[in-house]
Amino acid sequence: MSEGKFTSIDIGRAALKIAITSSRAEEQAVKEELASREIRATAVDFGGEFIQSIVKIVERAVVAAQRQGVVTNTHVGAGAVAGAAHEALGQVKFKAIGFNVGGKIGIARFDEHLCVAIFMGVGVLNLNELCVGLAHRSLDRVE
Repeated sequence: MSEGKFTSIDIGRAALKIAITSSRAEEQAVKEELASREIRATAVDFGGEFIQSIVKIVERAVVAAQRQGVVTNTHVGAGAVAGAAHEALGQVKFKAIGFNVGGKIGIARFDEHLCVAIFMGVGVLNLNELCVGLAHRSLDRVE
């Protein structure tokens, strides 16, 4: 990522970077590194049967983003996160339908750029496929 003004691609990388962390300690280190560049970020785990979990996954993304100050506690902030999370899930749905999933949602924000990354395993027992979904939304800088 370049220093200074970040593009949507840079914020997408940041969301994916925090989504692929494997522990809370690693997640916190990435979060602090991004914060030093004025990128707000958070992540949250999820798991369950894909279709039944879609609403829970979107809700968890919204709650995490609001609690961690990535977006404000308004319908505008919630809508942006929910829309990006839903789009990212749409990118992986054909692999996930009918299977159990588990993974992490990464959310990153700089100025008007908001990105949500979904990193997850799909499968039964230990026979997993991996997938990534990534989406971007624009928000007003003060939102």
